Amino acid sequence: MDLDAYVLAHAHEWQRLDQLVRTRRLTGAESDELVERYQQVATHLSVVRTSAPDASLVGHLSSLLSHARNKAVGTRVGSWRGVRTFFLERFPAALYRLRWWWLGCLAVNVIVIAVMMWWLLDHPQVEQSLIPPSEVDQLVNEDFEGYYSEYAASHFAAQVWVNNAWVAAQCVALGILGFPVVVLLFHNILNLAVLGSVMTRHDRGELFWGLILPHGLLELTAVFVAGGVGLRLFWSWVEPGRLTRTQSIAREGRTAATVSLGLVAVLAVSGVIEAFVTPSGLPTAARIGIGILAELVFFAYVFVLGRNAARRGFTGDVDAALLEDRVATQV
Repeated sequence: MDLDAYVLAHAHEWQRLDQLVRTRRLTGAESDELVERYQQVATHLSVVRTSAPDASLVGHLSSLLSHARNKAVGTRVGSWRGVRTFFLERFPAALYRLRWWWLGCLAVNVIVIAVMMWWLLDHPQVEQSLIPPSEVDQLVNEDFEGYYSEYAASHFAAQVWVNNAWVAAQCVALGILGFPVVVLLFHNILNLAVLGSVMTRHDRGELFWGLILPHGLLELTAVFVAGGVGLRLFWSWVEPGRLTRTQSIAREGRTAATVSLGLVAVLAVSGVIEAFVTPSGLPTAARIGIGILAELVFFAYVFVLGRNAARRGFTGDVDAALLEDRVATQV
């Protein structure tokens, strides 16, 4: 390749990118152009490094891309376009790509909950060893139902969101170790199984499911998604496939970060349902219907938007151009 001719052909594009980087405040159109110019110059850098390596030119373009990346990230984070891309493409694509992990986690946990509740109902002595008889009446007649109306709805929604977000965050953060995720999930479903068996034994099963299902469907799904993603992160270094272990862990770690950020919004929705719908005066069927609707919307989000985004090449990982730039600046 004739390097001088290549520089002459593309110098104006590099100059334009440099001009955009140096502009203090960009308009919406200029922000879009910055991203497009960034991708173009990243391609130019790749061509130069492969076909006609020149240390000074590679250094210049790498530096230009580094500054452009910082500018683009700062611009796009605060833009609606970046938010739209995340929630309509990256997040649902990540959920769709990892669907078998979190669907498997969901199925196993649901089965375990059902088996545990059935076993506890058949062995009341075990249940009594977990909850003292003196506390059962208080739980059945007052505490369980009162829990949902103890605080103001807005305060309760925030409290629920923080608690569930913490559980989900732990599942993802400890996923690299594998076993802690299993422990967290087991502890979570054990509490649910014990409460369910206690309420059912005392003829309060209808109340239990009427208060759990409206928000619990979406809430537990989000927790199981986090658990599945955490286990996938663990498996990424156990069986990296065609990638090196470092590359595999890095890829799944970035995808896990995408899912974690998206689950913040999912858990916020379940928190609002738990605070405003679960304790409301609506008929039980209506409250459960709202919970089922929220769950169906989530699955449609994954298997319609997520599948379409995956077909367009999204995986939940960061943009390939950003990764290429990162490699270039390290060379």
